[in-house]
Amino acid sequence: MSSQSSTGMATPVTYPPPEQASTGSTMVPYTFPQAKLKLRQTQPGRTPLVLVACGSFSPITFLHLRMFEMASDFVRFNTSFEVCGGYLSPVSDAYKKAGLAPGHHRVEMCSRAVEHSSWLMVDPYETVTCDENGEPAYVPTARVLRHFDHEINTVLGGIEGTDGVRRKAKIALLAGADLVMSMGEPGLWSPVDLGVILGQYGAFIIERSGTDIDEALATLRQYEDNIWVISQVIQNDISSTKVRLFLKKDLSVRYLIPDPVVEYIEEHGLFQDEKSSKKKNNESSSTGGKDKEKEKPTTADGTNTPSSSTEQTTQQS
Repeated sequence: MSSQSSTGMATPVTYPPPEQASTGSTMVPYTFPQAKLKLRQTQPGRTPLVLVACGSFSPITFLHLRMFEMASDFVRFNTSFEVCGGYLSPVSDAYKKAGLAPGHHRVEMCSRAVEHSSWLMVDPYETVTCDENGEPAYVPTARVLRHFDHEINTVLGGIEGTDGVRRKAKIALLAGADLVMSMGEPGLWSPVDLGVILGQYGAFIIERSGTDIDEALATLRQYEDNIWVISQVIQNDISSTKVRLFLKKDLSVRYLIPDPVVEYIEEHGLFQDEKSSKKKNNESSSTGGKDKEKEKPTTADGTNTPSSSTEQTTQQS
């Protein structure tokens, strides 16, 4: 399949240039990660490719990592690209999705997960981008891809080929079938964003069991030359949602997510809110809790004084 050229829908005014993205009043330090980016190709006649996976990664799982390896194999045997790097881009805290751990924790978990990978990196760009008030700002996927395009092809000047000539790397989204299916839903995605993501950049989609990807692709036919579908030879349905459910039930998640991530979660007590609340409720219903109830100070008329439960609830949350 050949790459489709830009549809012309991605105009400079669609989003602010990535290099001008505010990092808030605290000026969060940011440096584009490039330590593992292959700046010189080793395979002649191929187009350099950089894969970008956007997501919550709350927490990152082995499936997230396997997606990159599956895509790398697919690219090597079925396309004229050469993979020069892979990036995880954790979503901003402004996304406010249920179960979303704070951005700095998700960035650190991802970093630990790819520490020993020779080509996978974590870009905190989305998590450090803030609005004019210094609050976390949601970064659309189209803008994220433009950010990578700018950093790799403008700032770094692209990737050097085996012939010594520098070329622009193709930036492509790496995602699961559920994402492309949502893109096929009428009115769910901006046509301009779809033009940028699928028309200008393109996507590698990992097929998942139980999804009718052909139906979704039928509504995205105009971008079919810029979408590559990768079949899972070994089905894997591990999800962050299932991992969080296990953790809240105090079940083991080892071998579902990387050991360094398990250790980080335990160290920082992440995804334990529900379990902690149940434990505290059980403690308050014990005899000790009853004793504390009896010890509440009373007013002159013998009634209990108003409690500060609202304040305590706020602090605990």
